[in-house]
Amino acid sequence: MKVNFSGTVNLDLHIANGRLRRFFISIFFTVAIAAFTACTTHTRKNNTPAGGVAQILLFNGTGTSPNDVSAIESILNNNHLYYNTASSSELNGMSELQMQNYRLLIIPGGNFIDMGKSFTPTTTTRVRSSIKHGLNYLGICAGGFLAGKSAYYKGFNLASGVCFGFYAAENQGIRKAAVAITTPGALPQDQYWEDGPQFTGWGAVAGKYPDGTPAIVQGTCGNGWVMLVGIHAEAPDDWRTGIKFNTPTSTDNAFALLLIRSALTRAPLPHY
Repeated sequence: MKVNFSGTVNLDLHIANGRLRRFFISIFFTVAIAAFTACTTHTRKNNTPAGGVAQILLFNGTGTSPNDVSAIESILNNNHLYYNTASSSELNGMSELQMQNYRLLIIPGGNFIDMGKSFTPTTTTRVRSSIKHGLNYLGICAGGFLAGKSAYYKGFNLASGVCFGFYAAENQGIRKAAVAITTPGALPQDQYWEDGPQFTGWGAVAGKYPDGTPAIVQGTCGNGWVMLVGIHAEAPDDWRTGIKFNTPTSTDNAFALLLIRSALTRAPLPHY
């Protein structure tokens, strides 16, 4: 039997086949890209030579700024400070004993609300307990916010129940700037600030913003040493585009190393 199809039906069939083909191609690339992204996002980095021991755990999970993670890694790598990274799922899966194998936990800049959402309630409890039992903590920008306690986001509550707010420049509509940070016995240094906190109400003040509010604080949480930093001393040159700084990047990065070493070794900075 011969069946004749009209030209219209043939054209529609051709279009339908084309659409179907494009649909599957789209699905293929979407899945491929998602798989690639998932792998690269959650790959744990072990920056420890054979026979060496990583003393630092750097969180690089949900909500973290990839640029800030890279900037911190540059400081660590350039100064031969061995570290491992942990994604949200990896940190959620760690026991207190595994956390306490490290001397320092670094929580970098990023979106502190998204970071908090990525932690299970038991994770925040384990982190807090690990710090109380001797793990040290360095919270940079978003990591500083997470050291506080708030009804609006999930944090670690390392600062005696204090909730931290933004540095005052935020209220003026400023999102990033060079801010002059003063420290005891030293000249002010222009440091990169972007949506960072101030730490009124907790710790010994080791650095101040131009308005006198705390930019860097330090103190204990149980047996752990906690350092909170509202600025990005680790910021590389390319973060400075369009902003005038009176302090060279190398000087600020050296200060970032000082902050990391202080948190790692529990060596208090001079304070007010």
